[in-house]
Amino acid sequence: MTRVALRGMLGRKLRVVLTAIAIVLGVAMVSGTYILTDTIKSAFATVFTQAYKNADAVISGKNAINNNASGNAGAVPSLPASLLAEVRRLPGVAQAGGGVSDSAQLIGHDGKVISRGGAPGLAFSYTQANQRFNPLSLASGSWPSAPGEVDIDAATASKDGFAVGSEVGVIARGPVQRFRIAGTVKFAGVSSLGGATMAVFTLPAAQQIFHKQGKLDTIEIAARPGTTPRQLVGEIRPLLPHDAQVRTGQSQAQQATKDTSGFLDTFQSFLLAFGGIALFVGSFVIANTMSITIAQRTRELATLRTLGATRRQVLASVMIEALVIGILASVAGLFVGLGLAKGLNALLVSFGIDLPQTSTVFATRTVVISLLVGIIVTLAAAIRPAVRSTRVPPIAAVREGAVLPPSRFARFGLYAAVATIAVALALLLVGLLATSLSSTQRLLGIGIGAAILFIGVSMLAPKLVPALVRVLGWPATKLGGGAGKLARGNSVRNPARTASTASALMIGLALVTFVGVLAAGLRSRFESSVNQVFVANYAVTATNNFSPISDASANALRRVVGVEVVSGVRAGDGRAFGSTINVTGVDPDVNRVIRVKWTAGGSQTPARLGNGGAFVSNTYASKHHLHVGSPLSVETPSGATLPLTLRGVFTAPKGGSPFGDVTISTTRFDSVYQNPQNLYTFLDVQGGVTRSNSQRLNAALSGFPDAKLQTKAQFKSNQLQGLTMLLNLLYVLLSLSIVVSLFGIVNTLVLTVFERTRELGMLRAVGMTRRQVRRMIRHESIVTALLGATFGIPLGVALALMVGVALNFAAFTIPWGTLVVFVIAAILAGIVAAILPARRAGRLNVLEALSYE
Repeated sequence: MTRVALRGMLGRKLRVVLTAIAIVLGVAMVSGTYILTDTIKSAFATVFTQAYKNADAVISGKNAINNNASGNAGAVPSLPASLLAEVRRLPGVAQAGGGVSDSAQLIGHDGKVISRGGAPGLAFSYTQANQRFNPLSLASGSWPSAPGEVDIDAATASKDGFAVGSEVGVIARGPVQRFRIAGTVKFAGVSSLGGATMAVFTLPAAQQIFHKQGKLDTIEIAARPGTTPRQLVGEIRPLLPHDAQVRTGQSQAQQATKDTSGFLDTFQSFLLAFGGIALFVGSFVIANTMSITIAQRTRELATLRTLGATRRQVLASVMIEALVIGILASVAGLFVGLGLAKGLNALLVSFGIDLPQTSTVFATRTVVISLLVGIIVTLAAAIRPAVRSTRVPPIAAVREGAVLPPSRFARFGLYAAVATIAVALALLLVGLLATSLSSTQRLLGIGIGAAILFIGVSMLAPKLVPALVRVLGWPATKLGGGAGKLARGNSVRNPARTASTASALMIGLALVTFVGVLAAGLRSRFESSVNQVFVANYAVTATNNFSPISDASANALRRVVGVEVVSGVRAGDGRAFGSTINVTGVDPDVNRVIRVKWTAGGSQTPARLGNGGAFVSNTYASKHHLHVGSPLSVETPSGATLPLTLRGVFTAPKGGSPFGDVTISTTRFDSVYQNPQNLYTFLDVQGGVTRSNSQRLNAALSGFPDAKLQTKAQFKSNQLQGLTMLLNLLYVLLSLSIVVSLFGIVNTLVLTVFERTRELGMLRAVGMTRRQVRRMIRHESIVTALLGATFGIPLGVALALMVGVALNFAAFTIPWGTLVVFVIAAILAGIVAAILPARRAGRLNVLEALSYE
């Protein structure tokens, strides 16, 4: 039977290829995701290993919130420079050096910040005495030796036209400063740092630029011969202040790698989810394709039964065919994933996510998981068609037009579909109403329920197809004439086949609709929130809309004639009630630029915060049973504990608030947070928003190219850019599942052309032209695609509503224009899917078709 199955596949090469494509694409997504994320992880691991390879021990500041030193520079306390001298005196120390590391952005020739993919601007210090611990190497020129010199990364120098000896602008804590480029550098071991830029200063210059005079960020130590790294750490530990920590060089590299791996693991799961969706859709395509081919091979299978093949052998032959297809498709998908990984990286870069790269990592785990997933999905999808193949009676071998007999369970199909949908709705209701479960558990229930719902609807769809096709196929009868009428009739000839084909497209369109509806709700909520709270004339944010900016820019605006209020909102991390929280700092006059709806306290609350006051949202107050006068203790990244008293409670807008969980005064914030910066700056100007006011304010910000002046409308538009970018990224990733479903339509149409060869020959014989044949196939494809949209779009809207309820997402907005676009896209998809089958049908030779068996 194995030989029979393989020979049968060789005789149906096109069908095998079309069946395999769905698995190839799904496995490629899985393989590409693993290759991409493993390569990025390897790059980060290489960066940190190289950074600490010559250090036996590393001293760094300790972030009391995250308990690591890999957070942003402003969240990790610096070390007293005097600690370096104490360390050098220890008996186990052979050499020690200290340095400053922070963030600074380079300015291009156009006066704008050089930023690629949202990557950071890295800044380091250099001393000759610390060269042993320096992970950088010179690409050209020399190391900086004077306060006015800087080295930049070779990639930026090449891409942005900088050369040794030229000047470059650098912005860190204040206005832009100009430096002469002494040399260019590169990081050993990685081919690319992504979009990150590097600036290397002398140690005194770095300490001045970053306001760290008398301080260091790290101290790296080499041990004397005979002293182990662990012993060295033990010697150093008694010298450390409470906000410092020491690790071996290897442990420091491992911890830094671990900190980045957390994000990459989440990112990997995010991408794998889309690979899973593509495979889920692909399983529908495979099941439908194999069902059609088995129906078309009724006489062949019956002949095998006549010659003595048992039901088990027939089942085995079909499963062997599925196994071979699964293996071939999975292997192909595995290697297609290599190219897809590069495509995914290019896609992420285009959407503003540029991460470090090194040589491609093709791990054994990637091979094993990709092959297993592809083969298992193929076999699982083939089980039902394979079981159907065993029901072919031997007598069918001598019957013309014999068809598979219905299963004895067929009469229960409607009940099974309804029961499946009921189970799905039960899971969805658990996700919606089980408030005792965490958000993750509720969303998991909704996700599983949605998958089962798709299956249930696809089971119910054959009962709905005839009625729906009569409506959806009506335009074809008017536009396509006789060909359109035949197309509508062909679509209902086999409702189960049409429904199964449409179901694959249904899933992709449902998910795209789900994303679109949620995004529309987020957008409307955010815009409503901004309209409610933004009462200032202007806002200033970072050019990338989300990074903090130096408060020096706010000070520059205060000096502009006519400016009445400049009020900033600082942001940082903290810990309260055992959880990490967002802490914001505000100026006393913040109520003049941000409208706050107070439930306790009033408009003067911000001015009365002083050193010990705070205010919170009503949600946070209710969660922790707080009221005005309640004591509140907040721990900061430096380890300091802020004893606070609650002065006010406000109602946060549904679309988000500019304030964090706990808000304190700017004065108190600046006293406990290193490098305080503004997340937003709001200002009022005499005369409001005018061209002259905008020109004067932009002139004041000319020394701060990382800052951007915006009106209220511009602020809304710019803040929504991130949502738009994420939405477009989701659409692109979900398009893979839609592409898979299109191959399902192509598959079905090609196979039905085979099945109807004699019928098409007869139509041609009685006068139907090639053009009319192509038109008929095209209309069939469009009707199938519209069925997918009819099932998928309402499901997507319903799922978006359910997820919104689970997340307490009050704003539910249906983007009618977007849904119309999706319907048009479905029609276009149907037209594209019909190209190959229609051409094939139109080229049939009439005489050969009439004699086709």
